[in-house]
Amino acid sequence: MHSMNVGDIDLNLLHVFAAVHQTGSVSRAAERLGLSQPAASHALTRLRLLLHDPLFVRAPGGVRPTPRAERLAPQVVAALQLLDAALQESDRFDAAKARRRFVLHMSDIGADEFLPLLLRDLAQDAPGVTLEVVQRPADAIGPALEQGRLDLAFGYLPGLAGSEQATLLTERYVVLLRRGHPLSRALRGRAALQTLEFVVVHSHAVPARALQQLGLESRIRLTLPHFMVVPPILEATDLALVLPHRPAARFAARHALQVVEVDLGLPPFPVAMHWHWRHTADPGHRWLRERALAMRFGPAAGVQRSAASRPKATRTS
Repeated sequence: MHSMNVGDIDLNLLHVFAAVHQTGSVSRAAERLGLSQPAASHALTRLRLLLHDPLFVRAPGGVRPTPRAERLAPQVVAALQLLDAALQESDRFDAAKARRRFVLHMSDIGADEFLPLLLRDLAQDAPGVTLEVVQRPADAIGPALEQGRLDLAFGYLPGLAGSEQATLLTERYVVLLRRGHPLSRALRGRAALQTLEFVVVHSHAVPARALQQLGLESRIRLTLPHFMVVPPILEATDLALVLPHRPAARFAARHALQVVEVDLGLPPFPVAMHWHWRHTADPGHRWLRERALAMRFGPAAGVQRSAASRPKATRTS
């Protein structure tokens, strides 16, 4: 049986392997690493010979990993990150000169909240730093952080276990509907919700679960993948949406909508930034986290209070 150790392998080959696994394409991996495609293909061939496995096979739009590569990828990515963190631990991150790309998970309403502040900051202090924003399914966020396919995840992620995190702000749920809605002034408690019909967004599961617990599942008329398409629908109909206060206030300021605060039986919740512990000592990663923690959130617009008043959203650190 063939045996080998890390001394037999050029670490650059592992960087190529990780990039091909993450992008699903040799050409995209080469572009990410600043290599020519022939150079990336040659590196992959060398690794295939060393490991006695094809590692990747052709697939529509690129390549797909073999079972051996699928098992190997998380360990390779983790080892490379650990080595990078050890080498960079004492280095200072020079944001003005850095050329680095960070991958962030955000929902569409999260991107609407955070990206204007982050990008304004980066444009002034870090012109060579780029961001790629993706929206992963809830059960894919943890593995993506662990495997290095995500640098940071922003949002209310109660199912994400084992990550480092820092709270950015505290939120609460409200109801959003069109201005002049015939039922808006009648919403005095949970029972009044029976008179509404709702839109739910399946990427944000808490409101849908709350409606089910309140016995309002039959009142759901429309399910959508994202929040940003909802405001024009609410303007044109008598449908209502349960969502966090701050994005609701932004939608109301941009569209003919109003925010109504009703007792939904949902407690306030933290909106946090999450990362894997391996990134904690990385100077560039630490710099980006500090920039995120330094964001200053303006006050959200007022709401029509149809239930007992609740405290406004506040930022915690």
